Amino acid sequence: MKIELRSDTFTLPTPGMREAMFSAPLGDDVFGEDPTVNALEEKMAKLFNKEAALFCVSGTQTNQIAISVHVSKGQEVICDELSHIYLYEGGGIMANAGASVKLLKGDLGRLNVSQIRAAISPDDIHACESRLVSLENTVNKGGGSIYTSEALQEISDFCRSVNIPLHLDGARIFNAMVEMGQTPAQFGTWFDTLSVCLSKGLGAPVGSILLGSKEFIKKARRVRKRLGGGWRQAGLLAAAGIYALDHQVERLKEDHARARQIAQVCEKLPWVKAILPVSTNIVILELQDGLSSATKVAELKEKGIYCAPFGPSYVRFVTHLGFDDEALQAFSERISE
Repeated sequence: MKIELRSDTFTLPTPGMREAMFSAPLGDDVFGEDPTVNALEEKMAKLFNKEAALFCVSGTQTNQIAISVHVSKGQEVICDELSHIYLYEGGGIMANAGASVKLLKGDLGRLNVSQIRAAISPDDIHACESRLVSLENTVNKGGGSIYTSEALQEISDFCRSVNIPLHLDGARIFNAMVEMGQTPAQFGTWFDTLSVCLSKGLGAPVGSILLGSKEFIKKARRVRKRLGGGWRQAGLLAAAGIYALDHQVERLKEDHARARQIAQVCEKLPWVKAILPVSTNIVILELQDGLSSATKVAELKEKGIYCAPFGPSYVRFVTHLGFDDEALQAFSERISE
C-alpha cells in the first residue's frame, strides 16, 4: 500500500462525485452560459454572504486575480512572512500587480491587529502605499494553524476603519470552519474578498472560487480572461465542487483526528526533535540536529510513506480523503520500523 501524505491535493473524485461530473448540464462559461458553473458561483456567493463569485482553475489564480484588482504599481500588500501568496505563487504579486510586499512575523503565520496597525505606511510620498492586507487560514507553513473569530473580527474592524481591503487566502478554510465551529457567512462578513479552494480537503479535482462584490468580480473576470483563465464547458469541474460542498465538508474532522494520531505516533520517534501544534490536517515535524529533510523523505519513501520536505530540517504530512484508518494503521507500523 502506498501511503500518500505529501498533500491533500492528491485526493481523487469519489464515485458519487464522478457521477455528478458526467451528468452535469454544460454550456460555454466564457459566454456566461454554463449552467453548472453559474450554479456553483451562485451557491458559493450565497453561502459566504457575498454578492458574486468567480470559478477559477486554482487558488494561486484566485489569489493573484484578487491582488491584481486590489493593488496597483507603487502600492503594497501586507502579509505574514509564511504566506502562500508570497512564498509559493511564483512572485505573482510583483509579476502580475507590480506591487511590493511588507512581510510581518506572526504566530505560526497568524497576524494580530497590533502588528497590522503598526505596519500601515504613513501618508508620505516617500512611503509605499499600503493597499491590501492578506491573511491565510489555515496557515500551511504554520502547521495548519487557525485564526480565532475574535482575532478576525478585530482585524476586520481595523481594516475597515482605515479603508484598506482585507483578503483571505482560504485554501483550507473549511478545515478551519469545522474545527472552530465558524460559518461561511462569518468569513464573508469579516473579509472583503475570499479565495476558497475546492480541490484540497474537499476532494474536487480542480478549482477555486473568488468571492466579493459584484463590481469586484466584474473586474476579476476581466483579469481572469487576461491571464488566459477563461474556460468553456467547465461545468464538468464545477459539478465536482457542488458535490464536494454538499457531501464532503463535515468529514474533514476525520482528517484532523488522523493528523493528531500521526503526531502522537511521531512524537515517540528518536529522529523527531519537535512537532508544530496540530490544529487541523497538517503535521510538521522538526528533525533532530544534523538530519536532512530530503534524506528523511527518501528513507520514508522506501517504506511506502510519501511526505514532503518543508525546509532543510522539516517534514510535512497532510491527511485527506484518501487517507483512511487502514492507511493510518499501516503508517503507524511502517514509520516505527
